[in-house]
Amino acid sequence: MERIDQKELLKAGVHFGHLKRKWNPKMLQYIFMEKKGIHLIDLNKTSEKLAEAAAAMRAITQSGRKIMFVATKKQAKETVKLIAQEINMPYVTERWLGGMLTNFGTIRKSIKKMQTIEKILADTTATGLTKKERLMMTRQKDKLNTVLGGIEQLNRLPAAIFVVDINHEHIAIKEAKKLGIRTFGMVDTNSNPNLVDFPIPANDDASKSIEIIARYLAEAVKEGLSDRQNMKDEDEEEETELAEKAAVDTED
Repeated sequence: MERIDQKELLKAGVHFGHLKRKWNPKMLQYIFMEKKGIHLIDLNKTSEKLAEAAAAMRAITQSGRKIMFVATKKQAKETVKLIAQEINMPYVTERWLGGMLTNFGTIRKSIKKMQTIEKILADTTATGLTKKERLMMTRQKDKLNTVLGGIEQLNRLPAAIFVVDINHEHIAIKEAKKLGIRTFGMVDTNSNPNLVDFPIPANDDASKSIEIIARYLAEAVKEGLSDRQNMKDEDEEEETELAEKAAVDTED
């Protein structure tokens, strides 16, 4: 996968950091300069770290494992949700429930409860529910779906999580680290890049910046999924050839 064009990063405003007084000194290596009291991110470093993150994500999905996309801040949630849906990866874009990873068994029970309610409401032959009961169940289902809909198909813990703002999603990062789940994150100049395994120095407040980073990583995920499918196809072809050869040898 080719590195992203720095002109595209510049156009998307990926280089804009926070005011100098809000900076985290641990981001020094990723800061290019200060202009009018604002730190500017070194896009050479962004491109480099983004390529490293993309390669790791491709390897994870190539092995058949999942990456959870986490972005609950207003300017990121809709974009990240759409991108995660396009690549069929789990996502959390409304609210991070404490224990979503560390208490995954309980979360799965809530998902099953939501699915049970959906089946009951979808059963046109069910006549035992009153109008009020149906309304209450619909509200409960909608509430659960808002928070858990993005991880409904996640039957086991993901191999990694990607977060847009590691300060905003600090609980998710903490839970992932506790379980040994790999962490990828956009880190702005007010963040500590050491908190994630794969830091990507970038503006995590602007919607265009968020989209260009998330989409680049999504392409890496797509390539990993494609690699996995190609390997499966090759294995099936090899098995077919061996079976045909064995059949010919038996006839002889």
